[in-house]
Amino acid sequence: MTQLLEAPAATAARRTVPIWLAIIAASLPMFMSTLDNLVMTNALPTIRVDLGASVEELQWFVNAYTLSFASFILMAAALGDRFGRRTVFVGGIVVFTLASVFSALSTEPWMLIVGRAVQGFGAAAIMPLSLTLLVGSVSTRMRPLAIGIWGGISGLGVALGPLIGGAVVEGISWEAIFWINVPVGIIAVPLALAALPNTFGARVRADIVGLLLVAIGVLALVFGIVRGNDAGWDSLEVMGSLGLGAVLVAAFIAWEYRSPAPLLPLRLFRDRSFSVANIVGLTFSFGIFGAIFILIQFLQVVQGYSPLAAGVATMPWTMAPMVVAPLAGLVAPRVGTRLLIVVGLAFEAVAMAWLGLTMSATTPYLEMLPAFLLAGVGMGLVFAPLSTAVLATMKQDDHAKASGTNSTLREIGVALGIAVLTAVFVGAGGSLTPTGYVDAAIPAVFVGAGALGLSALIALALPAGRALRTSREQGITASSI
Repeated sequence: MTQLLEAPAATAARRTVPIWLAIIAASLPMFMSTLDNLVMTNALPTIRVDLGASVEELQWFVNAYTLSFASFILMAAALGDRFGRRTVFVGGIVVFTLASVFSALSTEPWMLIVGRAVQGFGAAAIMPLSLTLLVGSVSTRMRPLAIGIWGGISGLGVALGPLIGGAVVEGISWEAIFWINVPVGIIAVPLALAALPNTFGARVRADIVGLLLVAIGVLALVFGIVRGNDAGWDSLEVMGSLGLGAVLVAAFIAWEYRSPAPLLPLRLFRDRSFSVANIVGLTFSFGIFGAIFILIQFLQVVQGYSPLAAGVATMPWTMAPMVVAPLAGLVAPRVGTRLLIVVGLAFEAVAMAWLGLTMSATTPYLEMLPAFLLAGVGMGLVFAPLSTAVLATMKQDDHAKASGTNSTLREIGVALGIAVLTAVFVGAGGSLTPTGYVDAAIPAVFVGAGALGLSALIALALPAGRALRTSREQGITASSI
C-alpha cells in the first residue's frame, strides 16, 4: 500500500548503517504482515473443516484482521510521530508475533478471530512506518534504490501469499502459517533496533475519539451485513447494528470536521484527484477482494484443488501485477493515470464476469486462465496509477495522512466486499459443499464484477491531463501497494 516516502521532518542523527541492513530491517516485518493476509485466504477451506467454522466465521477470520488494520493505521502513524517511529514499529512487530502464536494455538473459531484482530493492530503499526523508517535510514542518493527494493518486496508478499499458504497448509498444517511468523518476529526486533533510527514527527494530540467512532462504526456496519441472512434483514439485531454503524460514521465525520488534530483531515477531500481516487480505491477493493474470497474457495470446495494446487492455479493472477505495476508506473506520466486506471478496472470487471459466466464443477482450468491473466493485468494497471493519483496534488506535509487515508478506505472496501458478496452467496442458498456452492457463487461474483464496472465509471471523473508528477518529483514509489 502506498506509504509516506518523504524523509522525516525531525530525523535523529543518522548512524552509519549498511543500506542492505536497513532495507532488510524495514522490509522483513512488512513482508511478514503483507504475506499473512492472502496466506490466510488460501487456508480457509482447510481451517473450516478443522475448526468446524461456519461461513459467517470464515468472513471474520479475514475481516477481523482487515478491520483492526484499517481502524488503527492512521493512529499508528500519529503515535509513531509522538513516541518514536521505531518504538511503535517494534511494538507492532511484537504484537503481530504474539498474536500469531495465539492464532496458531487456536482450537475454536472465536479464538482465531481474536488472534487475527490483534494481528491487524500489529500490522497497522508495521505498514505505515516501515517505509518512513527506511527513507530516514539511507542517503538521498541511495533512496530511490531502497524504495524500489522495498516496493518489490511488498508486491512479492502479495504475489506469493496464496502459493506459500498452499504449500505450508498442504505440507504441514494450517497452524504453520502462523508459526512461521515467530522466528521472523524474533529476528526482526533486534534488527530494527540496530539498523533503524528512532525518528519523531509532529507531537499532536492523539484523536482517540475519532478512532473509536470510526472503528466501532465500521465494525457495526460489517456485523450487520454479515448477520443479515441468519438473523433476518428486518431483525432488531441487524437493523440496530446497521443504524448504529451509520450514526457512528456520521458522528466521526462531524467530529473530524471540528477536531483541532483530526485523525482524518476532511480538507483533503476538497482535492478532486484525491477524492475520486479514494472512492475508486474503496469500490475496487470491494469488488475484487470480495470476489477473491468466493473464488479461492470455489477452486478447493467445488473443483477439488488442494491448497497448493489452488495457489499455483491463481499464480497468473497474483504474479502479473509484479510485472505490470512497475511498467504502469513508468507509463503513467506520459498517458496520465486516468486512462490506465479505467482500462485496468474494465479488465477486472470483464475478468470477473467471465468467471461468473463459466463457473461450474467441471470448468477446465484453461477456460478460466484468460480471466486470471486479465484480472492480474488489470490489478497491475490499477495499483501504481491509483497510488499516484491519490498524492498527485497533495502538499508534501499531507502525504502521510493522504496515503494513510487511502490505505484505510481500501481495507474497509475489502471488509465490506467480503461481507456483501458472502451475504449474496448465503442469500442465494449457498453452502460450502461441492453441490451447493456454484449456483450461489455465480451471482456473488457478478456483484463483484458490477462493483468493478462502477469503479471504472467513477474513475472517469479523475482529472485528465494533469501533471501527475513522477515518483522522482514527488518521492512516491508507484509500485507500492
